[in-house]
Amino acid sequence: MPQELVEVQDIAVPEVRTLDERADSDGDAQRASDFNPPLTKAQMHLAMLAAVVIPPVGLVVAMIMLWGGLFNSIDLILLVALYTLTGLGVTIGYHRLIAHKAFITRTPIMCFFMICGGMAAQGPVVWWTATHRRHHHHSDCELDPHSPHAQRAPGLIGWCSGFAHAHVGWLFRDSNDNNYGYVPDLLSDPVVMRINRLFPLWVALGFAIPALIGGLASMSWGGALLGLLWGGAARMFLLHHATWSINSICHVWGWRDYRSDDESRNNPVMGILSFGEGWHNNHHAFPSSARHGLKWWQLDISWLVIRSLQAFGLVDKVRLPSAERRAARVRKR
Repeated sequence: MPQELVEVQDIAVPEVRTLDERADSDGDAQRASDFNPPLTKAQMHLAMLAAVVIPPVGLVVAMIMLWGGLFNSIDLILLVALYTLTGLGVTIGYHRLIAHKAFITRTPIMCFFMICGGMAAQGPVVWWTATHRRHHHHSDCELDPHSPHAQRAPGLIGWCSGFAHAHVGWLFRDSNDNNYGYVPDLLSDPVVMRINRLFPLWVALGFAIPALIGGLASMSWGGALLGLLWGGAARMFLLHHATWSINSICHVWGWRDYRSDDESRNNPVMGILSFGEGWHNNHHAFPSSARHGLKWWQLDISWLVIRSLQAFGLVDKVRLPSAERRAARVRKR
C-alpha cells in the first residue's frame, strides 16, 4: 500500500503507519507475550481502585479545610500548575507523541512529557498506549475497551450503564491486560520501557512535589498537607474525570464535522478542560494529527505548546492533515 502524504508546515512527508498495527512478526509477538508490566494484574486493579477512590476523598477533605478557611494562593497555584503540567503530560506525551507518533522530539523532552503523564496516575505509558490504540482500532465496536455504545442494553438503564462503563467501569475489565500486541514499537524502545518501569515513582512524585512546595512555601506541616490535598488529590480527581470524559461525554454529546466511522464528537467544554482533547471527532478522523482543534476558534492548548516547541527547533516532523484530506472527510449533513 503506498504511503499517504500529509502536509507539515507546507512540507510533504511520509506518514509512518504505526497506529493500530498489531504485532506482525514472531519477534513482536514474543516481546508482547514476554512483557512484564511494572504492576501485576492484581496490583493494577488495586491501583485503579485507589485512583478512583482516593482523589475524591482527598477533595472532600480539602473542601472541608477550605470551609474552615485553610486555603491560600499557594494552594490554588499548585492545583492549577499541577493540573496543567500533568494534563499536558497525558495529552502531549502519552497521547500525541507516544500513542500516535504525531511529531518527534529530543529524548529529554520526550522523557519529561512521559514523566508528567506518569504523575497524572492514569496508568503506565505502555499500558495506556496499548489501550488507546485498541480503542482506535475498534472504536465504538465490540472490542473497544471503553465505548458507551458497544454491547449496550436497551432503555435508560442500558444507556446509563454504557455511559458509566465508558467513564470509569472499563478500568476494572480484565480485557485491559491483553493489549500489548498493539505496541511492539514501545516494547523495543529502551527509553520508553525505562520510564514505564518507574511508573510508581512518577505517581509518588505527583503527590510529593506539591506537598514539598506547599510545606516550604509556608514552612509548616499544614502547608505540606494542603499542598498534598490540592496539588495532589484534588488535582488528580479533576484531571482523571476530564480525561475519562473524553471516553464518555465525547462519544455522546457534541457534533461530528468529519466522517470517522464511530460516534466520536467535538465538545467545546471538554476541548478547554482537556487541553484540546475534546475535539474528539477531529482526532478520530485524523488520528496522527498533532493538532486536534482544526478550526481557528477550536482552542487546543496542547497544539499551542507543540507549535511553540517547534518554533524553537525542539520538535520536528509535526503531522497535520492537508486541506485536501480534510475536505475529503467532511461529513455531509
